[in-house]
Amino acid sequence: MDGGLNLVNQTTALRWTTIGLVAATAYVCWPLWPALVLAAWTAALVRPLLVGLEQRMGGRRRAAATLALLLFVGVFGPLAMIVLGVVSGAQDLIAAVTQSPSAKTALEALATGSGDSSALHIPRTIPELLALVESYGAQGFSVFKRIAGAASSGFIALFIYFGGAFIFLLEGAAIREWLARHSPLRADHLARMIAAFQETGRGLIVGIGLTAATQGAVATLAYLALGIPRWWVLGAVTGIASLLPLVGSALVWVPITLGLLLTGSPVKALILAIIGVGVIGTVDNLLRPVFSRMGSLQMPMFLLFVSVFGGMAAFGAWGAFLGPLVVRLCLEALTLQREAAGTPPTTPAS
Repeated sequence: MDGGLNLVNQTTALRWTTIGLVAATAYVCWPLWPALVLAAWTAALVRPLLVGLEQRMGGRRRAAATLALLLFVGVFGPLAMIVLGVVSGAQDLIAAVTQSPSAKTALEALATGSGDSSALHIPRTIPELLALVESYGAQGFSVFKRIAGAASSGFIALFIYFGGAFIFLLEGAAIREWLARHSPLRADHLARMIAAFQETGRGLIVGIGLTAATQGAVATLAYLALGIPRWWVLGAVTGIASLLPLVGSALVWVPITLGLLLTGSPVKALILAIIGVGVIGTVDNLLRPVFSRMGSLQMPMFLLFVSVFGGMAAFGAWGAFLGPLVVRLCLEALTLQREAAGTPPTTPAS
């Protein structure tokens, strides 16, 4: 009897010790979670490229992983730095609008660029283009360091990101096997949770990211052609706004259209209205399904919207990734729980 009681006590002690150590491990790794999550998502996106390169390089997996990661970073790294630089330039735009004494002057500021302390010079030569990339890339890297600084040193975060992406890319199968052996979840449940984790990364980076980037690019070209100041910032903001439920990109181009009317440019206002309704909106309807197939996130758009901004409110800028990830994993866990209980899927009442 005493032996059985001791065994129960020892089992309980081991369980609580394990829980405590898991919590401590999560606490230790928490400052670097953005780098680790982005590294895992990067590895999942680059893996198809790794397979092709490995076949062409005679099975040299390590060399193929290195080349695949370098190609990915070489393509998306500078773009990400420029995007962050453009986002940092939006601070002037926000200041100009919020400091306007009335709604009318705020709309005029959008259309005319009044209060803008900086103007973007359109590059006409290769040196000018390189100078532009260097300027906004430097701003983007500065923003990245400030954001990453919340997760420890920016350089440490970068090291963890690149190192983690390489390890996840090279040893992804072994890591999955280790998790399957040691996780308290059933193997099929663990596979579903991993799939939901990777789905979130593809959905945010590919599906949603490409949709916003396409509409932002179309809007940027329209603003540039119409001679609207801050076109490089307004275009990026339009792309982000395209993700919002109901209003979408109209949240940006409609106020600009009104501003053009107020500043005596009715022809430009009409052209922008036609482009907004007939081009930007059409691009969204045509390409969103295509991008969704490439990287679909199984989450209602309104819930995604809430999780992004709720995550940012709770955890800062990186919460834009953590919020949707937590909510998507929660949805998957609830689905698994319902399936384990044998409860049939529910359908909304008509």
